[in-house]
Amino acid sequence: MLPSWITRRMLSSGNAPLVMVTDSGGVRTLLLNNPKRRNVLSLEMLEALRDGVTSAPAETRLFLLTAGKEKVFSAGHDLVDLKNNPTEYQRRVFGTASAICLMMQRSPRPFVASVYGLAAAAGCQLVASCDVVIAADTAKFSTPGIKVGLFCSTPGVALTRAVPSKVAMEMLFTGRAISAQEALRSGLVSLMVPSDKLEDETEHVVQSIISNSAAVLALGKQYIYSQMGTTPSAAFKQGTDTMVCNLAHPDAQEGIAAFKEKRAPKWTTPKGK
Repeated sequence: MLPSWITRRMLSSGNAPLVMVTDSGGVRTLLLNNPKRRNVLSLEMLEALRDGVTSAPAETRLFLLTAGKEKVFSAGHDLVDLKNNPTEYQRRVFGTASAICLMMQRSPRPFVASVYGLAAAAGCQLVASCDVVIAADTAKFSTPGIKVGLFCSTPGVALTRAVPSKVAMEMLFTGRAISAQEALRSGLVSLMVPSDKLEDETEHVVQSIISNSAAVLALGKQYIYSQMGTTPSAAFKQGTDTMVCNLAHPDAQEGIAAFKEKRAPKWTTPKGK
């Protein structure tokens, strides 16, 4: 999380601290930090977020994406800015957001989102692209572009892969914001907690994840995403190959031995990114 005593390094193309980055205990926290503009995903914000991911040190075990306890996690793209700029600029904005979402899923490290307020449009896209989402009961999620004549096409890519199609289509066609409870039922959210427990529960989940083998987490994450687009037959075959490979890994050997000997395992140190 973000204790006040931690020195925060700010990544931004200008003077504004659009994304605040903290490294602590193998966790890189990315704090969206433009609350006066509802954490709008301008090109500058997106580039700062991308840089916060790509510049992570080798010892990073997990990324935590948050906006703290702001009423708006992110309102999505800056529509006025997009309207007033040429097509090439528009493509750059949408392309950068899409590249970040792909980066999240292709990374061997887990991405966890902690959401207190509203995640709208491309903000919802970011949340839906994370591996694990912890939401306060005050959180809301929406793809409201249809209300201003701009269908949330790129947010829809992440949304339709996170929730059942009927839920996604209702959100996309009406622009209605769903509650944290609805998001939990539909699978957009992993856990929902009282708003005053969000930081504690996020910390608990983060520590639970990074207490496991980084190498095996990476192997498992890569497999789960790669098998999603295959047939069950192909997925089971790939899963068998993955588990056989996993069994030969030193961390699996150590983990099984530790279980048998009733002791805590000592995982190998992750190497590189």
